Formats: sequence, structure tokens, C-alpha cells
Amino acid sequence: MEKNKVIAVIKELVAKMGLDLKDVVVSEVAGHTLFTLLSEDSGALIGTGGETLHAFNHVVKKTLEAGSKGDEPFRFVVDVNGYHLKHIKMLEAQALSLAERARTFKHDVDMSPMSPYDRLIVHASLQGSPSIKTESEGEGKLRHIVIRYKGEGVPTPQ
Repeated sequence: MEKNKVIAVIKELVAKMGLDLKDVVVSEVAGHTLFTLLSEDSGALIGTGGETLHAFNHVVKKTLEAGSKGDEPFRFVVDVNGYHLKHIKMLEAQALSLAERARTFKHDVDMSPMSPYDRLIVHASLQGSPSIKTESEGEGKLRHIVIRYKGEGVPTPQ
């Protein structure tokens, strides 16, 4: 899929929302194309906890899927003023901090419920740790990650 099609859909949707869009910057990050929207209306585009941005990504992808004729899927993410990358860095830092707590105290640490995408980021950020294992638990909006210490000295359940 052409990047110009994605940009056109983004611009159309932002205009329909009645919001200001200064520019769309395209870059490649970790095998995905990143469309960063530069806007003074970032609060309205991001929403509380990134919910509006997540929904905006979904609408852009569904709009493009409806207009495609069996084209190969195009992996991309829409970001606003760098929010997405800051959010990823924050999740990774939180995961590493909680993993260190699990190692120090040799017990499991529960994270707060989060979106499937956020859970994916946490799982990926701790994947290479030899003494830590991550598991998703719970259902629906209560689904969260448990960071488990799997080193020596872990008490076994009786």
C-alpha cells in the first residue's frame, strides 16, 4: 500500500474531526512505518491514556482495508507529536523496574490492566531476561501482566 494513500486518509479524518494538522512525517521504526502527526491539537488526537489515538489508528486501518482490493497488509502506526514512542519508552522502563523488583524480592509482581498492544510491548521488552518470565492473566479490561521471577530461591507453593 502506498504511503500517500495513508497520508490522504489521515488528513481527511483529521479534517472531519475539525482539528489542525501541520504536517505528517513518515519514518521507519522496528520494521513498521510510523506516520507522526504534527499538530497543536495533540490532546484531542491522543485522548486520555492514548485511547483516542488508538481508536484513530483503528479507523485509519479499517478505512484503508475497505478501500483495498486484497492488497498485501501494510504495517504502520499513527503517532501524534511523538506520544507513541514516549509511551513505549515509559512502558519499557516500567517493565524493567518491576522486573528488577521481582528479582530483588524473588516474588511475582502484578502490573495494572493494560491494552493488548501495551502487553505486547512489555512481553517483548522482558523477553530476553533469563530470570524473568511474563504471563498475561485475567479477562477483558482486567487482563494484565504478571512478571514472574524464575531464578533460584523461589518459594514453592505448598
